Amino acid sequence: MTDTDQTTNTSSDGITAGALSDLGQRIRRLRHQRHLTLQQLGEATGLSPSMLSLVERGKTSPSIGSLVAVASALRVPLKALFDDGLPGRQTYIVRLEDQAVLSPMPGVSRRTAIADSVRHIEISVNEWQAGVATEPRLAHHPGFEYGLVLEGHLTVEVEGSRFVLAPGDLAWYDSISPHSLHNDGTEVVRAVWVNVGSF
Repeated sequence: MTDTDQTTNTSSDGITAGALSDLGQRIRRLRHQRHLTLQQLGEATGLSPSMLSLVERGKTSPSIGSLVAVASALRVPLKALFDDGLPGRQTYIVRLEDQAVLSPMPGVSRRTAIADSVRHIEISVNEWQAGVATEPRLAHHPGFEYGLVLEGHLTVEVEGSRFVLAPGDLAWYDSISPHSLHNDGTEVVRAVWVNVGSF
């Protein structure tokens, strides 16, 4: 995990100042509900309390790896940091238009198909533009991950080992192992990602 997220009051990376403020308020509210100090949240995520304070005040745009770590520490799906809404009734289908799309950093998008807080499973469709990494440094957080590449070639690094996945290839690893995902190619990479037990 890294504290090198960029401080911003604008939408330079695709997140508006208002959205950053809402994100920070949700994180602060969830932290207070769990009776955690910034220091305790920092110890659980590997992020510094000062960086977390900037996030809570809407002064910095955190990377997707940082957000995954925060969501895991707060025991909520990643989607909960961006959307407080919950379905009002039992359904069996999640329509495409109802799936939240997040772009917490330039060149990366994450469409959450479902975040099941009962079974602790999150399924998303992730996209990486050419030359983009999900996290500039190796990240780690609770849970387990499965990733199935649909298009392009994705470089997966886990505990110092690097693998290049082609369409149809699947990666799986314990999320507590230091890992990073990169698109080192010239084409867009699309993959289905399943996170188990991360919230």
